[in-house]
Amino acid sequence: MGVIEKISNFAGKTFTLWVLIFAILAFYLPDQFIGLGKYIVPLLGIVMFGMGLTLEASDFKEVLKRPKDVALGVIGHFIIMPLLAFILAVGLDLPKEIAVGVILVGCCPSGTASNVMVFLARGNVALAVAIASVSTILAPIVTPLLILLFASKWVNISFASLFLSIIQVVIIPLVLGAIIKKFFGKQANAGAKAMPLVSVIAIVLIVSAVVAGSADKIAQTGLLIFGVVILHNLLGFLIGFFFARLCGMDLAKQKAVAMEVGMQNSGLGVAIATSHFSPLAAVPSAIFSVWHNLSGSLLANIFSRMKDKNQKD
Repeated sequence: MGVIEKISNFAGKTFTLWVLIFAILAFYLPDQFIGLGKYIVPLLGIVMFGMGLTLEASDFKEVLKRPKDVALGVIGHFIIMPLLAFILAVGLDLPKEIAVGVILVGCCPSGTASNVMVFLARGNVALAVAIASVSTILAPIVTPLLILLFASKWVNISFASLFLSIIQVVIIPLVLGAIIKKFFGKQANAGAKAMPLVSVIAIVLIVSAVVAGSADKIAQTGLLIFGVVILHNLLGFLIGFFFARLCGMDLAKQKAVAMEVGMQNSGLGVAIATSHFSPLAAVPSAIFSVWHNLSGSLLANIFSRMKDKNQKD
């Protein structure tokens, strides 16, 4: 293993720590980080490009192999999290910008870190990767529709502009990464080894920019946002797990669906909020980015101890 790969692996394993450190620094020293705000969209594009470099044709074979399980996972993800976000926003009578921010998180596709958590949880990784990949590809259509459905109570929504933003920020970098992997496989594989490090740096900078840009409002509403984000995430895990059980899936698949439902591409939420709404609307996504890695790691530890004697492939 080369030096870059070792550093990259270390960065990936300590991701949450770095996000926490820089989020705290950005909160207390906002002037040092606020200039990063204009780079949020390209930084997320870099993360999605890295995801494209890691895509394999086998990731989508699972869709053909178990279409029902993948469809249920994707449907569960796009129903449970947006609906939970809306219920929390209305039930807790959240301020407009925070409500929109929580709903943005709920409407995003599955997060890339979820696949790692499923592996650590001894869940069905192939199913998890398929759900994450399909939800990401569907995001340009599904995410704007869900935002339009659930957030129009608070703000005016432009489906067309949201659609174009997600194409630019998610799909184009993802496709470019996949094309490079297809035609320059050796170089792409070498580059993919450094992507955990690059992704960590990009997400740390994104979170720092959001925290710096909303430091004053976070001081006023931070506890409320933290509480809602934590509740949203934990309910997503819980309902996702029992949704999969209700659908007759075995334990390994239940673990995969729980993680894919509860973990979001919160970086996309940040990009959408800063491009179309307000800095404060981006804060729930930034906090979610930190929290779901902590909660996902803890849940993976719990899941890894759970065994199903009748577990199927």
